[in-house]
Amino acid sequence: MNITDLKHEQQLMPVLQLGFRPFFLIGAAFAFIAMLVWLMFLNGVLSATPLNGELWWHSHEMLFGFVAAIVSGFLLTAVQTWTGVSGVKGKKLLFLLLIWISARVLIITNPGIPIEIIMLLDLSFLPMTGYFLAQPLIKIRQYRNMIFLPVIALMTVANIFTYLPQFGFSSEFINQGMHSMIILTIFLIATVGGRVIPMFTANGTKTQKVLPIKGLELTSLGSLLAIFVFIGAGLTEHNIVLGVLCFTSAALHFYRSLRWRPWVTVRVPLVWLLHLSMTFLPIGLLLLGLHFTFGLLSLSTALHSLTVGVIGGMILAMIARVSLGHTGRTLTVSPLMVLAFTAIVLAALTRSILVAIFPQFTAQLLLLSGLLWCSTFACFVWVYSPILCKARTDGRPG
Repeated sequence: MNITDLKHEQQLMPVLQLGFRPFFLIGAAFAFIAMLVWLMFLNGVLSATPLNGELWWHSHEMLFGFVAAIVSGFLLTAVQTWTGVSGVKGKKLLFLLLIWISARVLIITNPGIPIEIIMLLDLSFLPMTGYFLAQPLIKIRQYRNMIFLPVIALMTVANIFTYLPQFGFSSEFINQGMHSMIILTIFLIATVGGRVIPMFTANGTKTQKVLPIKGLELTSLGSLLAIFVFIGAGLTEHNIVLGVLCFTSAALHFYRSLRWRPWVTVRVPLVWLLHLSMTFLPIGLLLLGLHFTFGLLSLSTALHSLTVGVIGGMILAMIARVSLGHTGRTLTVSPLMVLAFTAIVLAALTRSILVAIFPQFTAQLLLLSGLLWCSTFACFVWVYSPILCKARTDGRPG
């Protein structure tokens, strides 16, 4: 970054100086608000008519609202580290943020304007993220990280699927779109996790870094892509082949995560949450296998092991760490955040394992899990708002 760029950045509001700042903050706040609204819907406290109904709104907004915001913030920050090229900031970042906010407001309020307008506004967010991500990658020809571009494109296609029934297509497209987004996000997390968890574990515990096994990396990640193909194509009903594939993927990811030595991280919260979150990946895949092969539990229960445990847990761990590192602070968390880390793990256990074991108490367990989720992200917003809205402590850009 030259002197002119540095002076320009110093004139910007700190919250608009790099992608992680606004999207981690507003994404976490939205995770709290959206879950609270969903709990009020479930318990009859709130009556509203969001676009496409309450259930569609909950599923869509947690995936294409909350998750998409965090993915955007992470990638638009990481690409600056990967390439050394200054990331999107200022007016461009604000424009992207306003698109995200506008879509969220229009979807929940459902003001009666043509659905095509709301849909196009919502669908434009991820491609614009991809555009800003692609520019520096193409500029320096960093092909290794271009893998994230087709993932973003597929996420956009998954979002399109969720709107298709509004235009006369089968309602099954909604599930195909939502479930595809879950698996694509899991693939993204597993890919990034394989890169950073061994490194963060070694750095945080002062132990030797575990080197990847190429064959294990290819098969474990490839198995997720194979599951995505089945789900994206709608080939899920009583599909024993898909069930066996889920069992196989669960075994691969269990061995993969075990190699990262989670037991050495007990005293390092920023690292043990990464490991615990990844533990829910083989658990969720195992539950999916039981569903597709034997029909032993609901698909929703199996998927929530992935959405709450893997996606929610990994997001919390990563945004907590990235927000500290990219603002020049030491990589240590407050006791309140340790409670938040514990709460997200308990939320995942409650929403998946306990619901599977005690289905007769599903309503109560859903409420408990939702409240734990809300407390988790409320803690993040409380602790990290001052961090994300202030300049770096070391005076460096970002």
